[in-house]
Amino acid sequence: MSQDSPDLRALREKLEAEEKAYAEVLARVDALAGFALPAESLPELPDQTRRLNELWRSASPPGGLLAPRVWEAVAPALQRQEQWNATVVQILNGQIEENARLHARLRELASALVGYLQRVEPLMDAHDRVSSALATTRSELILEAFDRRQESLGRRFQGLLALRDRVEAVSAEVRAVRAALDKAAPPAERAVEASQAAADSAYVAFENRFRGSADDVRERLSDYVDWFREKAPVVDLGCGRGEFLSLLEEAGVAARGVEANAQMVEESRSRGLDVTRGDLLAFLRAEKDASLGGVFAAQVAEHLPPAVLHALLSESFRVLRPGGLLALETPNPRSVYGFLEVYNRDLTHERPLHPDTLLFAAAAAGFGDVRVEYRTPVEAGSQLQPIPVEGLPERAAGLINENLARLNALLFGHQEYVLLARR
Repeated sequence: MSQDSPDLRALREKLEAEEKAYAEVLARVDALAGFALPAESLPELPDQTRRLNELWRSASPPGGLLAPRVWEAVAPALQRQEQWNATVVQILNGQIEENARLHARLRELASALVGYLQRVEPLMDAHDRVSSALATTRSELILEAFDRRQESLGRRFQGLLALRDRVEAVSAEVRAVRAALDKAAPPAERAVEASQAAADSAYVAFENRFRGSADDVRERLSDYVDWFREKAPVVDLGCGRGEFLSLLEEAGVAARGVEANAQMVEESRSRGLDVTRGDLLAFLRAEKDASLGGVFAAQVAEHLPPAVLHALLSESFRVLRPGGLLALETPNPRSVYGFLEVYNRDLTHERPLHPDTLLFAAAAAGFGDVRVEYRTPVEAGSQLQPIPVEGLPERAAGLINENLARLNALLFGHQEYVLLARR
């Protein structure tokens, strides 16, 4: 729960109200404990009490001026008055003593209550600290247990992924070997092809795992079809499983492909595609001058050594007729995300190709109209998010968001780009 949550604010306000009420009660009890005893607030009371008792005890029958007969007449009334006075004095004495004891006990009780309340407060604070510490400890133990559980699940999940990859690799190898052995060829030739197919199957499994299914690749390459509708015949260099060739065929564009991987060649041929197994540069060199309308290669250029790449560009220029199009798709090394997540994943990549490098190399090969288009943007949710401008100076927010946009362009730029070079 964040510090700004309504629940936490309400809890904090309630705690502050309770602490305020507690402080008020403590102050009131403390004030009540300071009352004065009667002997303190009425310092003359002891002398008055003592004087009252002396007057009562010294009362005696008057003599001298009163005749005996008169005394005998008033004596009964005086005796009753004396008895009444004695009773009143006794009552007052008892009440004063009891009040003094009661006030003393009340003061003692109030003092004890104040002392208790004063001790309760640090005790409550200590309890809260202990509870907080225990809660923190419990949370840490729960998180630690959760981390261990997550780590265990992660290991199991990684194990399942490794098992899946292994099954995919073995399945690809079995399919490749079986296809080679089923051919109508001499046993020695079939054995050689089976061995080569088994070696090639590992990369087929890699393509299936990371590049996606044939349907995924077809969807990603479908945008290129319109560029080649009027460019037949078209060749696809490194055509892989033939996804782009099948798209061109469906669009009515005559196309052929070349692929070095034996298993991929067999998979393409099984779908009726015109695919040659061999080296792409040798394939291009066998084509006549100005005989093609289009040359296409997706995720191929980054696999080539510099000398082979320059030769591919020169041969493409030679075999394309005027107006012909060369399209080379490759990972974008200007994007940190594209470089780390796309380029670095494939061990067979030779080197990353900066867009400016390909532009220069194509122009040097003779192409006059060259440009690049960026493809496959990173999802917006994976990029750095702009900050809201509310509550911030407009210029400061603008500068921050401008810098975030620059970082996004560097870190999360398009994952791939395509070189477009026209003859």
